[in-house]
Amino acid sequence: MKKTIKKIASTLLAVSLAAAALTACGGGAGKGTNAAGKDADGKKVLKVAMECSYAPYNWTQSNDANGAVPISGGSDFAYGYDVMMAKKIADELGYGLEIVKLDWDSLVPAVQSGKVDCVIAGQSITAERLQSVDFTDPYYYATIVALVKSGGKYENAKSVADLSGATGTSQLNTIWYDSCLPQIPNADIQPAMESAPAMLVALSSGRCDVVVTDKPTGQAALIAYPDFKLLDFTGTDGDFKVSDEDINIGVSLKKGNTELKDAINGVLSKMTKADFDKMMEEAISVQPLSK
Repeated sequence: MKKTIKKIASTLLAVSLAAAALTACGGGAGKGTNAAGKDADGKKVLKVAMECSYAPYNWTQSNDANGAVPISGGSDFAYGYDVMMAKKIADELGYGLEIVKLDWDSLVPAVQSGKVDCVIAGQSITAERLQSVDFTDPYYYATIVALVKSGGKYENAKSVADLSGATGTSQLNTIWYDSCLPQIPNADIQPAMESAPAMLVALSSGRCDVVVTDKPTGQAALIAYPDFKLLDFTGTDGDFKVSDEDINIGVSLKKGNTELKDAINGVLSKMTKADFDKMMEEAISVQPLSK
């Protein structure tokens, strides 16, 4: 599910970009948003969709600790790497921010229909998704890893080949499930899980031997499940074979929404990969089960 970033535009240009992008924002009233798509301060609101259940990218919590943002239509709050990035984008462009909680399979349709302005939810920039939505430049780069149980048959695997015969699963409609699991020789691939938490429960309960995911998700899982072991084959001949587009994570937008795409890219261009990594480390450190 993934980037490099800088600021050079003058104040006048930044205002111009924001104004153009705001034309594409809105899409209905939500929590803190009136019928005209503006917040209490009269700002246009950037409506951002995510699962709010995919730590460390995004999760749900009961309060605004660490700067969490209210979830539209409810009493809970959302936080995580994606929320941190959404806040930065909104602040840089002078927008208000509304977080819309949707299940994974509803994210792309929500963008296509205009229900939300964009999705910031750990989505890989795949060729298949690009047929349905546009993407910004990457806002994170994530490597692919495997999770197994410590003390289990596969805990000492040094390559994908060493996972041969394992029973595995991952999240529905991800490259983890569609592209990576089939690379395990003789894998017994189980039905895909609807969410990242569900796939972790499947591994914890013994319903599978291995789960394929990206590194931030794996690192976060180790906090919640200390009996898990993360296998990272990156940089070896035994790594999962993926393209850059598979592991580059971007913000998805409605096809043709170039104003908002350019505005967001302007924010991302001010950041570096080191900035992304630092922000992700912070997200992992404050996720609900990190204490």
